Amino acid sequence: MSKRIVIIPTYNEIENIENIIRAVFALKMDFDILIVDDSSPDGTFNKVQELQKEFPERLFLGIRQKKSGLGKAYIHGFRWALNNNYDFIFEMDADFSHNPNDLGRLYAACTEQNADMAIGSRYVTGVNVVNWQWLPLLLIKIRFCPQ
Repeated sequence: MSKRIVIIPTYNEIENIENIIRAVFALKMDFDILIVDDSSPDGTFNKVQELQKEFPERLFLGIRQKKSGLGKAYIHGFRWALNNNYDFIFEMDADFSHNPNDLGRLYAACTEQNADMAIGSRYVTGVNVVNWQWLPLLLIKIRFCPQ
């Protein structure tokens, strides 16, 4: 059986963290979770530590000393997952901007359709977010929709 892990970087996600963890663990397919927290002042990591008692073999926590950015949090998580022999590594946000129900589809794309990598994006059909300034939207459009 392949080992699957979801990396969720956090900073001040106390209101979302329990719900996202429970949503992933409620899936029919087993996924472990690694929370990479940047010492959230709101105590996100404390909530994760509490939940680790309920999910001791599936929920892991890395606490970094300071807020160092999303990219570095993912690198930290990828290294941890590789060092712990995971076969499949997924990444998602704690705020449900990524749907946990899509994890099975992403896994199937790799295992059933022989993809080396699967990317789920809300921008596949174009940019459709509201209340963002035009510059980030332009950068996203350029990055995800090169011509």
